[in-house]
Amino acid sequence: MYSSIFDMKLVTYRTKKGYRLGAVIEGYVLDLNKALGSKLSMLELLDMGAKGMEKAGAAVKDAEKNVASGKHKGLMKLNEVSLAAPIPRTRKNIVCMGLNYAEHVKESDSDRPLPPHPVFFTKPPTSITGPYDPVIYNRAVERLDYEVELAFVIGKEGKYIAKDEALEHVAGYMVFQDISARTLQRQHNQWYRGKSQDTFAPMGPYLVTADEVGDPQSLDLWCKVNGETRQKANTSDMIFDVKTIISTLSDGITLEVGDVFATGTPSGVGAAHPSGLLKVGDVIECGVEKLGVMRNEVVSEK
Repeated sequence: MYSSIFDMKLVTYRTKKGYRLGAVIEGYVLDLNKALGSKLSMLELLDMGAKGMEKAGAAVKDAEKNVASGKHKGLMKLNEVSLAAPIPRTRKNIVCMGLNYAEHVKESDSDRPLPPHPVFFTKPPTSITGPYDPVIYNRAVERLDYEVELAFVIGKEGKYIAKDEALEHVAGYMVFQDISARTLQRQHNQWYRGKSQDTFAPMGPYLVTADEVGDPQSLDLWCKVNGETRQKANTSDMIFDVKTIISTLSDGITLEVGDVFATGTPSGVGAAHPSGLLKVGDVIECGVEKLGVMRNEVVSEK
């Protein structure tokens, strides 16, 4: 795996002076900028490749030893830190997958055949928001919906990547919400505008390194709205797995360090669920096994 021998939960958090890079250690956050003596962002850390991950991993390992012996000096309590999206602004659009779970295809249109090839669309960097930040139900939107997904981040540049080498290009994984405006999707006969409104891409809470996650095709994922379970599945249910997504899109397109991919949502979206779509005041909770849980409240535009 790209992430070498170090298992880490990397975060970006907010301070009065801007974003800082950190790592989660048993309920605490290590300031990696301070530990590494550097002002690196998450993207800059990923740009350093294995060398950067090894330096971060060594700092994390030292902090873990201190925590194990009851020493917490220099660490912050996780519940007192304001987490941002691990990558607050991507360099390029987020690449997303549509119709990648068979049951979701059926609930969208019972007569629709399963796609023979991956279905790609994108979201702009301006859609990104944090794992606990509000989702804005703005005046351009009608019929607001939720979609829990597994996301992954490229850590090693590549083109024409073979399937059996694809996971070597993954730095880590995150929880992702593909918030969607259903009316806009249908109005424009494509998905970009309906998926790309501001705050429509919550992600986080951590970037969990690939070694810690292991097989990305054996993870439970779920989504609740106001405590009611709406979606529940396993990434083994994907029509096109992570390896296929990477190999397909890299066929003629260079995948770059820091590129973010979302892998599609299972059945149970609001447009097809008996409990219906999102409304102002709803709280969306979603999680992926080993990756944590996000909580986003739906708020009206001011």
